[in-house]
Amino acid sequence: MAVIGFGYVGSCIAATLADRGFDVVGVDTDPRLIDELQAGHCRFHEHGLPEMIFRGMAAGRLRVTTDAAETAGADVVLITVGTPIRDDGSLADDQLRAACQGLSRHIRRGQLVVLKSTVPPGTTRDVVLPLLESGGLTGGVDFGLAFTPERLAEGTALHELRTFPIVAGGLGEDSARDAAAFWRRALEVQVIPLDSLESAEIVKLADNWWIDLNIALANELAKFCALYGVDVLDVISAANTIPKGKGKVNILLPSVGVGGSCLTKDPWMVWRSARRRGVDILTASAGREVNAGMPEYTAELILKELARAGKDPASSKVAVLGLAFKNNTGDLRATPTVGVVTALRRAGVDVRIFDPLVDPVRAEDLFGTKPAETLAEATRGADCVALLALHREFQDIDFSMLPVADTCLVLDGRAYYSKEKIDELRRLGYRYRGIGRGDSLAGLDRDLDLRELPVATRLTEVAA
Repeated sequence: MAVIGFGYVGSCIAATLADRGFDVVGVDTDPRLIDELQAGHCRFHEHGLPEMIFRGMAAGRLRVTTDAAETAGADVVLITVGTPIRDDGSLADDQLRAACQGLSRHIRRGQLVVLKSTVPPGTTRDVVLPLLESGGLTGGVDFGLAFTPERLAEGTALHELRTFPIVAGGLGEDSARDAAAFWRRALEVQVIPLDSLESAEIVKLADNWWIDLNIALANELAKFCALYGVDVLDVISAANTIPKGKGKVNILLPSVGVGGSCLTKDPWMVWRSARRRGVDILTASAGREVNAGMPEYTAELILKELARAGKDPASSKVAVLGLAFKNNTGDLRATPTVGVVTALRRAGVDVRIFDPLVDPVRAEDLFGTKPAETLAEATRGADCVALLALHREFQDIDFSMLPVADTCLVLDGRAYYSKEKIDELRRLGYRYRGIGRGDSLAGLDRDLDLRELPVATRLTEVAA
């Protein structure tokens, strides 16, 4: 089988299939990526992935190349290229079109082509199919065409590939049946057949639309809890105990923001696709706007806490630990940390950055400054240590040994420290603030206009 697009998703799939005994060829247009792999270097930070890739290559079950002609010998061709969006929410389909045009020159009768890249509904039928047929063969007759959305999360992708159900929609019953049979044999997982290509395309959008909107709810709930000095994690834990439907209420966790290649674009695909058909989808854009505003909100928390400690932001130092968009990855795509750093610098803060998982060259290009080489270098003299991604490498930080300034603030952007850990930090002389978490109403947002609070709360404040 062949995998076109050997990025994060393609490499995980190709390595897993090779590890299960299949012969796999990975095709990518980036010669540097192929050279790196052949030299024994993997640029993707996914636990166990490099070992799996090089094990497959050493055994001869996995090959990587820039030559699209290698796809001709495969019975199944998976397309896993990037599908970003433009500023207006439309699909930037350059990579997808190039992959399909290249494949059309080598496609043969009897092959099954499976698109896994996230696309707006109708793309497989209206864009991919005509491009593949430009080679002279007919889809659904000479070759099969199916869509099976990729629904993996970075950091746990290899486990999820072997356990998550696979959704499959095809160009006709034969394509859908063949795609379902392939995934059952390849991964031995549950396959959920759907009636059309479009229904399968929408499944991925629905998943990420829900996730992004749920996180937006958690983020606004965190802001709401901060008004009353309430720990948002306590509220979420209690709220999630009530049964609802076939499960329970499931509010996710607030954070510094949402990043990555999926959640930041898929809701906009929904929004734009609907508008093209005359329907205005409100929740997709609302969730995006809330989550896109969290980096600025996080920076404001830091600036407010520095001011409360009597420190001038323009002469303060902030150490940002964790640059990637989520814990335990080195992925900088659409990372919300950029927004935090930008806002802090705009206020005159001296920002130092550190992340042992990211490529330092890419980090310097993105953040405009060279990352610190060590934790000690990053935190020396810091008035705030902002944990914006809690990698495994940060879980055992000895805060008593950090060379920080007096009354240093720990800003918890995605660590979700326990109350016991917070008490420990305070005993060490640190101040703590999380997203929707802090000391008390008096220590949090007491500077709010009391007229904005409910009557009962205003009376309590006056009596105090």
